[in-house]
Amino acid sequence: MKIAIAFDHAGFILKETIINCIKKLGHNPIDFGTDSTQAVDYPDFASKAAKAVADKEAARAIIVCGSGVGACITANKFKGVRAAICHDTYSAAQGVEHDDMNTLCLGARIIGPTTAETIIKSFLNVSFTNEERHKNRLNKVLAFEESNMK
Repeated sequence: MKIAIAFDHAGFILKETIINCIKKLGHNPIDFGTDSTQAVDYPDFASKAAKAVADKEAARAIIVCGSGVGACITANKFKGVRAAICHDTYSAAQGVEHDDMNTLCLGARIIGPTTAETIIKSFLNVSFTNEERHKNRLNKVLAFEESNMK
């Protein structure tokens, strides 16, 4: 699976860990930067990864900023992107299984490399359940998106 990845300057400290984790799990990271700890604006990078998911160039994305909040807000502005901040394994897996979450946002100032790897494994090793109750809920979300994102 192709996984879009993006980092701002605060998230850069987890970049190598995340790339290695994605590759270890048998997936292909698509790197949208940044490439240093020099200050940048998170929307410039988060938007590139989110657009890759929206355009179906990547199946999922992992976006990292200082808290995860800015990355999440930015990613959710793209039609077809369902992003959430997850700093635990339950939310990362359940978000995919129940809500068809396709973008994981992490805060590099909140979690460290070991926790990031564990969360990413939870995010990438599950899929949407397709259970009727989850499909019904997702369809409601998609209807909101269709009527409100023009």
